Amino acid sequence: MPLPQETVAELEEIAARYPQKRSGLLPMLHLVQSVAGQITPEGIEACAEILEISAAEVSGVATFYTMYKRRPVGDYHVGVCTNTLCAIMGGDLIFERLKDHLDVGNDETTEDGKITLEHVECNAACDYAPVMMVNWEFMDNQTPESAVRLVDDLRAGNEVRSTRGPRVVTWREAERVLAGFPDDLADEGPAAGPASLVGLKIAREQGWTAPSGSASGDADAVPDDKGEAVEHADTSRAESETTAEES
Repeated sequence: MPLPQETVAELEEIAARYPQKRSGLLPMLHLVQSVAGQITPEGIEACAEILEISAAEVSGVATFYTMYKRRPVGDYHVGVCTNTLCAIMGGDLIFERLKDHLDVGNDETTEDGKITLEHVECNAACDYAPVMMVNWEFMDNQTPESAVRLVDDLRAGNEVRSTRGPRVVTWREAERVLAGFPDDLADEGPAAGPASLVGLKIAREQGWTAPSGSASGDADAVPDDKGEAVEHADTSRAESETTAEES
């Protein structure tokens, strides 16, 4: 089925963001998934035409990265980390329990189309093991029992919130965000958990500070560029969350 003309226009918008438009391929593929629910031949052809590259090149990227799916995905993609630490801490047990509970195998979708279950590689959240992700939002310190409750809530349409992030939206909605179209939920929920903030807490107790990013050495100076502004904002937010944890 051809992509809607509105989607084609948004694909062109993504390509125009980059000095070399082929750099926009990854978010363009996410946009295709947000509309079609998977990577489709029509989506591949549309990306290739806009970027003036071959369909084989687009397909090569789409089949290389595991976040791009060639089969329909459910409303919620549930990923269970089964890498070394998470597996030892209970990830394997969680994955087996969910397979039995949902009556699906790896990378399969429940009959009601609600949940696609997949074992995933490390998500760089080892201090919260075992970790699950729902549409790429963190669900920390899980157990087989909490994992079952989580998927049951998702299937029932109950609101589910990430332990370090916003409320969970559908997979297609999340894919649109990954394509670069914000949903204004980025600042909803905590950005970091206690385990991630231990280093900052120790530094504050010891009076340690990072070198100033400004030439003048003024810690309150206005950042010179966007990168410095983002770093300054992230640090300020982490400090405020540490203060909240301590209080």
